[in-house]
Amino acid sequence: MYDKAVIQCFLEKQLQLFPEEVAGTPEEAEAFLEDCLAVVADSAEEVLEYFEEAGADLDGATAETIVGEAEVFAVGDGRYLIVEG
Repeated sequence: MYDKAVIQCFLEKQLQLFPEEVAGTPEEAEAFLEDCLAVVADSAEEVLEYFEEAGADLDGATAETIVGEAEVFAVGDGRYLIVEG
């Protein structure tokens, strides 16, 4: 479900959301993402839609600002990984 780029992104950036590493290997990262039901969005607009549908209090957030949230990881290829810890 999660490709190598997404898993590597999470391994490298997991400390932006968690106080300590929750995964040390790609296998652990994939299992963690599956357990969290993490979502891969194809664009910043899709990230915003995800949070709107989840009923989050966006308080004027835009697609450009929502991707700066700790739960949102930029994969680097235009996609975003959303992990709700």
